[in-house]
Order: sequence, then structure tokens, then C-alpha cells
Amino acid sequence: MRPLDHDRYCTEVVTQTRQFAAQLSTAQLSLPVPACPGWTLADLGRHVGGNLRTVGTAVLTGRPVDDTGSQVPGASGPADNDPVAMEAWLLTEADRFASAMLAAGPAAEVQVWGIEGTTAFWARRAAHDVVVHRADVAAALGSAYHVAPDMAADAIDELLELFEGEDVELGPAGRSIHLHATDTGGTEERAAEWFIELDDEGFGWRRAHGRATVTLRGPLSDLLRVFHRRLPPRSEGLEVLGETALLDRWLQQVALR
Repeated sequence: MRPLDHDRYCTEVVTQTRQFAAQLSTAQLSLPVPACPGWTLADLGRHVGGNLRTVGTAVLTGRPVDDTGSQVPGASGPADNDPVAMEAWLLTEADRFASAMLAAGPAAEVQVWGIEGTTAFWARRAAHDVVVHRADVAAALGSAYHVAPDMAADAIDELLELFEGEDVELGPAGRSIHLHATDTGGTEERAAEWFIELDDEGFGWRRAHGRATVTLRGPLSDLLRVFHRRLPPRSEGLEVLGETALLDRWLQQVALR
């Protein structure tokens, strides 16, 4: 599937950050974040806002940025654990990021943390980074979590694209993983199914239905959380069919930290 439009990712950075910041605005920022051991909600907020400021600075200046603290003033966020200050700072950084990305267009080259990519790459990465960290806040606060179907599906596509060709050890070639969203409708454009097949070089994948070694079925937002290791695959509402050990090995190796 093709990625979404560059403008959409820029808009989603603002939209997702507003939702993320709204959750933090009434929270106790000293609460721990289960998905990020050792982090509090304040740490998570500073991480999200700091990333947006760092990438936005690289776009605005046209220069590589490799270290958040020393090269990008203001990237460390509010000095205290004030939820109101945190919310205001996050919204400012999201707006600054989106404005820089929209002005630059999708084809500008940007280097951040030693990683080279286009503005299209970084806008997409930032949008999904906030999408996933919203799940972290929801888990910490015990609140509901939902993502628009096209964004959730694209977040899974992006994860697979980032790891395709990487050195992962998932066992013999020929086995497969099927990911099947049960709540996205039946049209080809909205159907959210993935068929991942192991080969001698790692894995290949496509959007498709197929009989697999192991299948994970459930709501799309939950599948997104499972594949980003934010939700156990045997959680309520999810169904695992087949060789569960293969899915476990996948989740141990194919994940963004």
C-alpha cells in the first residue's frame, strides 16, 4: 500500500499530539509508563515534544542534528512536572514541526540522529511515533485507545517497511504470519490484512489474506498495539491461531524501542 499524503502526516502530527497532550493535561505526570520501564508520563511527554523539536529544527536549519540536548535549545521541555505547561509546550512543538514540514514539502533531505531521510519519511515517522506513544499514555491511565483505520494500518505498514531487509532470526523459510483486522469492512481499500512470509533473507510481506503458520485476529487498533509491543497478543478481544511461538519470536525481534 502507498503511504498517506505528506500533508496528512503533518496534520496528524498536530492531531495526535493534541490528543496526547490532552491526556497529560489532567494527569499526574509522576505516574510510571509500563511500556517504557523507568519513565514517567513527564519523561514520555518530553520525549515526544523533544523529538518533534529536534526534527523540526533540522528541517528549519537545513543542517544535521545528532544530539537533542546540546544542539537544540528547548528540546528538553518544561523544567517541572506541570501538566498545563507540558500541554502548552507539546502543542507549540507540534505546530512548529508541522509548519516546517509543510513549508519544506515532502522531498527535502534531512539528517537527524545520524539517520538520513526525506521530509516525507520524517513526517510519517513522527506521526506514528505519537500514535504509538498515545497508547502508552492510555495504558498508564487506564483509558480507551483508538486510531483512525487508515492511520493504524499505515503504522503497521511502516513498521514492516522499516524492518524489511534487516537481519532477523525467525526460523526456517516458508513459514508465515497472518495479521487480520476484524473491524475495518470488506472493501479492498479498507481491508486491513497482512501476510508476512519468512525467507532466507528475513521476511517479505504484502497486504493479503492467506493461510499462515500463525494468525492474529482482532480490532485494528489492538493489532497495531500488539505489533508495537504495547499489548500482549493473548489479550481480551484478540485471537491467536496456530504456532504461537513464531508470533512470540517476531514480537521479540521486530519492534521499535
